[in-house]
Amino acid sequence: MTTVLAPVAGSVVGLAAVPDPVFSEGLVGPGTAIDPVREPGTVLAPIDGTILKLHPHAYVIVGGDGRGVLVHLGIDTVELRGEGFRLLAGEGERVRAGQPVVAWNPAAIEAGGRSPICPVVALEARPGTVSPVVTAGAVRAGDELFRWD
Repeated sequence: MTTVLAPVAGSVVGLAAVPDPVFSEGLVGPGTAIDPVREPGTVLAPIDGTILKLHPHAYVIVGGDGRGVLVHLGIDTVELRGEGFRLLAGEGERVRAGQPVVAWNPAAIEAGGRSPICPVVALEARPGTVSPVVTAGAVRAGDELFRWD
């Protein structure tokens, strides 16, 4: 079992509230989303593992069991081409849950006309293997979001 932790603090809103059908319709997998607090900060690794893919706006960490968790920082933030993000880790690096991966400012993302909402997705998880999923309420970085059996 993999326990997936919140990479940022904020209000959990669930994937259905993400203004992008790739996430809201669960096309990449189940999970949840966090509307982050609007202050500069760091985004944490949600699981122990290796950073498989690392972009300024998104990353995938794969655990020892081969399961990948995607953290996406905002919607349409790929269009920023890295502006407003600072990488704190490297692709291929082993990280521990709770370790900082990216620094950013959600308020700046929002001021630029984009949603800073953060989907956290169990990539290609089979139906029924992710539960219980937090879909509402306040969350601190490092709090449990869901378990992947």
